[in-house]
Amino acid sequence: MWLLPAMILSVGLVYICIGYTGYIATLDWDGSAPDPESVGLANFTRLFADPIFWRAMAHTVLFFVVTFTVQTVLGIVFAVILHSRIRLGVLYKIIIFVPVVLAPAVMAPVFRQIFAADGQFNELLRALGMGSLAHPWLADSATALPVIMGITIWQWTGLTFILYYAAMSQIDPEVIEAARIDGAGNIRVLTSIILPGVKGTTLAILMLSVIGALKTFDVPYLVTGGGPNYATEFLGTYIYRQSIPLADVGYGAALSIMLLILAVFFSLLVGSRQRKDA
Repeated sequence: MWLLPAMILSVGLVYICIGYTGYIATLDWDGSAPDPESVGLANFTRLFADPIFWRAMAHTVLFFVVTFTVQTVLGIVFAVILHSRIRLGVLYKIIIFVPVVLAPAVMAPVFRQIFAADGQFNELLRALGMGSLAHPWLADSATALPVIMGITIWQWTGLTFILYYAAMSQIDPEVIEAARIDGAGNIRVLTSIILPGVKGTTLAILMLSVIGALKTFDVPYLVTGGGPNYATEFLGTYIYRQSIPLADVGYGAALSIMLLILAVFFSLLVGSRQRKDA
């Protein structure tokens, strides 16, 4: 009986919806017509031949690699520094973590203004004598995606920092002290004791980053809308574009099923690595 509420939620709200989405993926339907046409696997065939889908996938892979790498490095650095008992440590923790709790819908207009042609970022560049670099960052296909990555790193580094800070708190201080007595410097302590000690946390962050990259929607949609010229298109924004503005619900459902398959596959891949290292 204690399992029944969870079973109702999982089966009734999740798996039935997944099955229904799979059914819709076999239809040519705009979401409102009473007589949708069954097209079998044609939506999936179209998906693999869709250049925008592959472009969104490429953006997702690049987005994951850059954001995971930078957030991991910054999270470890901040955690190590704040474990050294510096002054005003609590204030620094708050400053680092605050972006995590800010809603993207609140911050999106701010970032659109900052990176606009007449925004504060370009004003800063001109003040530093680098006015030649000033341009509309979000309207340029070459810089829009890096800006989205930078916003995401700013938003989620605080969570990475908190996870690493908690993991480092579990490392026995006597082990570190013994290493220092034996002559180990800061770099040796970091690479030989701290990093191996937080390996499980790194794998957990890896899994969260993979799933987060696949599900990315809010920041690119609110800041750039997937543009310009699909330069910041991700699977999430492409699913929305096909399903709502273009009313191609069948194809949007096929994209959603592909997103689910990729998320499950990479979760199992990272999970198996965690079990091997355990």
